[in-house]
Amino acid sequence: MDRLGGFEAKPRVAVGVSGGADSLGLALLVQRWAAERAGDVLALIVDHGLRGESAAEAARVGGWLQARGIAHAVLRWDGEKPATGIQEAARAARHRLLAERCREEGILHLALAHHRDDQAETVLLRFARGSGIDGLAGMAPVRAAGAVRVIRPLLDLPHERLVATCRAFGQEWVEDPSNRNPRFARARLRAAGEALAAEGLDPPRLADLARRAARARNALEAGTAALLAKAVEVHPEGWLRLDPTPLLEAPEELGLRALVRCIAATGGAAYPPKDEAAERLFAEIASGGFRGRTLGGCRILPRRGHLVIAREPVGVTERLSLTPGGEVWWDRRFAVRLGAGQIGPVTVAKLGREGWQMAGSAGPDSGRIGLPEPVRETLPALWDGNGLAAVPHLGFSRPGFPLSAVALHAPGVVLAGPAFPVVSDRVGII
Repeated sequence: MDRLGGFEAKPRVAVGVSGGADSLGLALLVQRWAAERAGDVLALIVDHGLRGESAAEAARVGGWLQARGIAHAVLRWDGEKPATGIQEAARAARHRLLAERCREEGILHLALAHHRDDQAETVLLRFARGSGIDGLAGMAPVRAAGAVRVIRPLLDLPHERLVATCRAFGQEWVEDPSNRNPRFARARLRAAGEALAAEGLDPPRLADLARRAARARNALEAGTAALLAKAVEVHPEGWLRLDPTPLLEAPEELGLRALVRCIAATGGAAYPPKDEAAERLFAEIASGGFRGRTLGGCRILPRRGHLVIAREPVGVTERLSLTPGGEVWWDRRFAVRLGAGQIGPVTVAKLGREGWQMAGSAGPDSGRIGLPEPVRETLPALWDGNGLAAVPHLGFSRPGFPLSAVALHAPGVVLAGPAFPVVSDRVGII
């Protein structure tokens, strides 16, 4: 933990706990570490609701934590579940729920239990999907997720060490059946583990590859950050104005990375666009006569020698309930807060075309001048049973709506560099 740096004197740390040996082992170790520093730990259990026994399992894990003196909370993934891509959707929901609870609790650090074997699987999966240096660098020990600092202190340790930790503490754990389900790519990789190791693709060697790739990535990130500082204007409504000339004049890898980072920071997606798609877009921009494209949840449009990069309206579908005095992280782009008061919850959703017309009919607003067309529909808006209640970025509030609202741009992917100071070491950190 100490080598990850950036902790307050009395650290408060949240730990994502699934009930497996990895996450329970991490919770026990972090509890000991925090206690030595007069800090405290909150274990967060996500019940995805995908198995009939998941609620009982979450309660059982909570009982184990309570017996250890570790505070815990169960977070439930409610709503309709997708028929396809369920693991990816569950992962995105889990990360959202964990980050939201950390913000509600005022906790900066979220510890996750990914270990060396997970890192090896990640490197192989990303290699199979054609990832570049970023994919081969695997999972970072420290990364920013909006206002939350995600840390992975176990990336150098094998799964067996965490099993041994639980046994040393006398701690039971549960086994996730999806870890052995051949429907899922990670399960298939685990089943092929012996054959891969025989060819030299064992977890230690793959983890070494990730560390070396991370070193190269960090050097590239420094150059990318300097390039973005020259080329990009960031606007509080969640869009960017990009001067493509510095990107095209820079080494191609830096220009590509800068373009991808702009899209990732604007599009609200959990992952950046694939390298092949980004390379095609970069080539189109370089060739001249670029007329616009959609990629990574964004619309990229030419405007007076620059590029406008804005969220694609059709992709903004999230609707979140917000109670007075509360805050939600909406569309992985905005932290939306509602003032305290005596009203029922409102819904945070995109403004849309209809909402834009409603806000416009209430009178002109200086904030609307020059706002690119795609940005208008994707602004966060508050809705209730009487329709549009407030649009913070436009300064609009329906007559009679009693509460103030604020929407702060807080993208899940930072535009350039880490959002938090951390201690780095020679094997690479960020």
